[in-house]
Order: sequence, then C-alpha cells, then structure tokens
Amino acid sequence: MLFPLWIAVWLNGLILAIVLPQLLHSILGVNTLLSTQMGIYALVQGSAFWLSLFAGAWLALDPIVKCTFAVVYQYLRSRREGDDLRGLLASLPREQQKKAQMIASNATGGRVVTGALFVLATILAGLSLTATARAEQVPSARSTTETSGNSAREARIQILRQALDQESQRAIYRWHDAEHPSPPTWFDKLIVKIGHSIEQAWNTLWNFLRKLWPRGLSLSLGNEKRGGWQLKDLRLWLTLVAILTLVAAGVLFWLRQRREMASLSIPLAVAPIPDLSDSAAASERSEDEWFALASRLEGEGELRFALRAAYFGLLAGLAQREWLTIRRDRTNREYLNEFTRRWRRRPQAAIEARTEIPEKLRGSLRQFDRVWYGSHAVTTEGVTTYRQNQREFLNHV
Repeated sequence: MLFPLWIAVWLNGLILAIVLPQLLHSILGVNTLLSTQMGIYALVQGSAFWLSLFAGAWLALDPIVKCTFAVVYQYLRSRREGDDLRGLLASLPREQQKKAQMIASNATGGRVVTGALFVLATILAGLSLTATARAEQVPSARSTTETSGNSAREARIQILRQALDQESQRAIYRWHDAEHPSPPTWFDKLIVKIGHSIEQAWNTLWNFLRKLWPRGLSLSLGNEKRGGWQLKDLRLWLTLVAILTLVAAGVLFWLRQRREMASLSIPLAVAPIPDLSDSAAASERSEDEWFALASRLEGEGELRFALRAAYFGLLAGLAQREWLTIRRDRTNREYLNEFTRRWRRRPQAAIEARTEIPEKLRGSLRQFDRVWYGSHAVTTEGVTTYRQNQREFLNHV
C-alpha cells in the first residue's frame, strides 16, 4: 500500500518542479532558466534534480513508513505473546457476572409471581391453610431453583472450556504453543545445512590432525613411566622442528622482501617533449626529426603537439628546399605568399603552371590553424593523414 503513495508523492514533486517555473513566469514575470523551453530538458537531464526528487519523496513518506512498522511490530508482538488470549480470559468474569445477574433477575420474578399466587390462595382458603401451603411450597421452590441454576452453570462452564480449547487450536496461536511449532523456512534449513557442513569439515580436519599426532610413541631409553612432557618425548621434538621451520620461513621471506626493496630500480629514460609553443621555430630541427617527433607524440596520445610537429616538419622541408625563409615573426599567410611567388618564378612555370600545389599548401596551413588556434577536435586518424599528406607534398616540390 505504501508504493502507490510513494509514486503519487514522486509524481507530484515532478509536476511541481516542471510547472512552478512556468507559473512564476506567467504570474509574476520572473524569468529563470527553467521557464524557457530548453530549461525543462536541462532539468530532466540533471542528476541533481532526480536525486533531490527521490530524497524529497523519501522524507515525505519516512514517518509514515516508520509508524507502519511500529504498528505492525506491536500487533505481531501482542499475538506472539498471547495478549489476545489474556484479554479473552479477562472478559470471562464479566460475562459470568452478567449471566448471573440475568439468572437472579429471572429467579426474583418467579418468586414474585409465586408470592402473588400464595396471597390469592390465602384469601381464598384462609389464614391457616395459607400458612401451611406457604411453608411447604417455598422450600421446594428454592431447592428446584438452586438445582437448575447449578446444572446450568456447569453446562455453561463446559461450553466455555470447549470454546477455549477450539480457539487455542487455531494457527494464529501456534506461535506460543510448544506442541505445534512453526515449520522451518528455507533460510533456516540453509543455515542448518551450512552449520552441519562446517561441523563435518572441522571434525574431518581434527581427526586428520589427531592421526598425525603420535600419542604413545616415545624414545625414552629406560622403562620408566612417562609423566607429561619430557626431553626425550617425540612430540616435543616434532613441535620444536615445526616452530624452527616456521621461524626460518619467516626470516627467509623477510630477507627476500628486504632484498627486493633494496634492489636498484633502473629508471626508464623518457625523452621530454620539446618546446612546441608559439615561441618555437621550425628551423630548430630538420625535416626528418620533426616527422619522427610527430610520430612519437601521436603514439603517446599528444595529438595537438603531433600535428604541430608535422606542421614544423612541413616548414623545415620547404626551407631546406629554399621555397621559403623561416622567421619567428612571420605568419602562415606570409609563408604562403612567399611560397606562391617563388613557385610562380621557377623555370618550369612557363611550361607547367601546376596551380594546385599552392592550394594544397593553403589547405594544410588552414587545417593547422583550425586545430592549433581554433581548438578544433582532432583524432588519431586525422593526425596520421595530415602527417602523410605533408610528406607527399614535400616529395612533389
């Protein structure tokens, strides 16, 4: 019954969290992030909202849950301790008193009627006959009433005892009935089975150890009787050997651990990453060194630095082929303009223009600018392709 109530509280909190910002915006004109269309999506995607919603529903229902547990516990405890039987037995004297009052009232009414008849008989028969008749009839009526009352009382007591016996045989009263114990559950059977298994394993181990322990064997030289632990007893020597073995094993283990801790660790020589900041220049290394560095940085996961190393390799290769001059104060646009001018002035330009070469260089420089200065995401495949394209470009020029 508590689960539907918990779901109702949770749904009310969800509806309130979604509708309240809209009401504040429409009634009071309060603009918040939650009053916008994207605010609801941001609210639903936030983990803090769901955690606070669940926590609020739990705090709202926690007192109810605890009160329910307390009521159920007290009810089951009263049934287990037999409070219902005590209440039933406590009500028996009141029921007997009520029945006795009813019987006494009936007997009093009968005596009144009998007295009236006697008065009428007295009037009719006379004073002497009335006295005699009353003396004979009153004791007989009393004896008859007492006999019938005792028999009825015994019958009611027997009926009440039978009712109590039948009531005590019900299943709900077997909690406190030693003759009708409750059947063990599957968990009780599992616990008993585990206990038997542990006890059996322990007995097996103990019997095995007792077989290994010689009791009557002794290396005494004379025929004197053994009295406790002696120096010539085999058990004493076995115990000493076992203790010395354990001590030797502990010392060897300690020495080995100490030797391993004292052994010199050879540090791995890891080459530091060179300076690839904006102040670095491509003329500091050769073309092959830059591309080797780009390959190493790509393997280490430094993708942006690997792309910059490949870019420096491109500039170093063009400088080695005398297509441009590297300076720290020059930009990529200036490098592109210088390369384009020299490319157009080459001797083969009159025969073969090949305008796609400057365009390829332009694309390479733009791709580098997007990643390095524009902070665009780059993947390992993208860095590998960029490095290979720069090598192919240098082979064509």
